[in-house]
Amino acid sequence: MESQKINRIKVALVENGKTGKWLAEQLGKNEATVSRWCSNKMQPSLETLVRISELLDIDVKDLLVSSKA
Repeated sequence: MESQKINRIKVALVENGKTGKWLAEQLGKNEATVSRWCSNKMQPSLETLVRISELLDIDVKDLLVSSKA
């Protein structure tokens, strides 16, 4: 079964010229954890999503894939 695309963290990082390594350092997380978020193999907590949106200066909604067509 294919993993569901829930977050847009990878896209948001690219759009902001940032790397997963940078994000991991900012959050005090392991790079492998951030990589799993970027590939949608795992999802960060809501608190972490809010922190990522603050670091990237974007709306938290921009980190999520819309469930509406």
